[in-house]
Amino acid sequence: MNILALNAGSSSLKFGLYRIATPSAVPLLTGIVEPIGTGKSEIRISKRTQAPVSESIQATTPSHAVEGSIRRILESATSDSQVAIDAVGCRVVHGGAKFVKPARVTVSMLNELRALKELAPLHNPVDVAVIEQVQRSLPETPVFAIFDTSFHHTLPEVAFTYALPFDLSTRYSLRRYGFHGISHAYVSRLLIEHMGRGPEGTRIITCHLGNGASVCALRDGQSVDISMA
Repeated sequence: MNILALNAGSSSLKFGLYRIATPSAVPLLTGIVEPIGTGKSEIRISKRTQAPVSESIQATTPSHAVEGSIRRILESATSDSQVAIDAVGCRVVHGGAKFVKPARVTVSMLNELRALKELAPLHNPVDVAVIEQVQRSLPETPVFAIFDTSFHHTLPEVAFTYALPFDLSTRYSLRRYGFHGISHAYVSRLLIEHMGRGPEGTRIITCHLGNGASVCALRDGQSVDISMA
């Protein structure tokens, strides 16, 4: 099975097609579209057996970037049967308090994600638009949402509660949700594997460093505190 992973931002779209194999996924191709919305966008695709290829692409919106990327991946599949897309995983920044694990996208889920836009106004509308474009481009392919906040659903109450009136926090869902969860989950899992042990009894701090940065504290492989709101 080949899974296409999409990570959309306001100015770029990163993607990778991975063949699921044991013990780990094998990258068939990776790429990026940037900058989105400038009229001078470029797509760069790297395959395992070929030199990277760059070309101009129409990407005035993240949806355009998704459509163009999928079209080029499918075009390359005509000469390389390994490049077929069997499922798509889309990073979604905010899953609120409900979405605490990856889930298959449905009509009702998309409506719920739209309702969460107030919690992540710069990100969730983009994530919804990306998912909708994937469904248009690949109408028969299952699409799954992977939430950046879900890894932090194990935060204890003392870590996720703000010093605010309780009724106000409840009415407006004001709490610490935590972000960069996909990154923290991946880094901590690899670290534990390299340590040659299970998560039980571990005390770990992971760092996500980039345009956005955060620090996460983990106990027994689970998030117990996070520097981000």
